[in-house]
This record gives sequence, C-alpha cells and structure tokens, in this order.
Amino acid sequence: MKASAQRTERMTFTHLVTIREHELIVDEPPDDGGDDEGPSPLELLAGSLAACTAITVEMYAKRKGWQIGPVEVDCSYELPERGAAARFELVLRLADACTPEQLARLRVIAAKCPVHRVLEGEVTFEERLEVI
Repeated sequence: MKASAQRTERMTFTHLVTIREHELIVDEPPDDGGDDEGPSPLELLAGSLAACTAITVEMYAKRKGWQIGPVEVDCSYELPERGAAARFELVLRLADACTPEQLARLRVIAAKCPVHRVLEGEVTFEERLEVI
C-alpha cells in the first residue's frame, strides 16, 4: 500500500494525496494556518478507523448472511501529548433488527478491523530523505 502527498499551488498546507488512482485534498483548519480545503491528516486517521470498522462489520455480516441494516461508526480522537498513548473513542450504531447474539459478535469483530489492529500494535518507521 502506498500514498503520496504533494503540495498544491497554494502556499499554505494544502496537499494533494494520491492513493492508487484516487486523489483527495488534505489541509489544516484555519486555526492551524491552513485553508480548510479538506480534512486534516488526523481527521483522515479518525475517518480511516471509522470506515474500516464499518466495512469490517458489514463484510462479516454479509459472510454470515445476516441482514443487519445500516451501519454507522463515529470516531473521536484527540492529539495526545508526545509519547502519551493515543485514545480513540468509537461508537458503533446498528439497527435494532440485530439479535443480542449478533450485536455481541459484531462488537468483537469491529475491534478486529485492519486499521484498529495497526493502531493498537507496535509501529515502526523507516524514514529517508531524498534530494530532488
């Protein structure tokens, strides 16, 4: 998997992010010096976790043949102090058509989405600077 970011013509923090053949704008809010042309990187992180959780729940239910209705996930995240543990708050909303057993299982499955697993695991970085 790969994503690339390149600054746009604006002289602020607006960047064009390319993932496969998809493009999206990432920026900072005005209070942080940006033009608010798109979500911030941290908002994208929360959005990735919310979307991954919803998709994981829906995929599992589909494999089981469960008709669970709409799935909604809210994710809140505040930037911790450097070195402190990050804390995400996830709210999973499912239709009342689900049985108590399905709800219990889907709650467990929600925590197994790939983004959740990456965030709760150890992360390492390999960084390199290239002059162009």
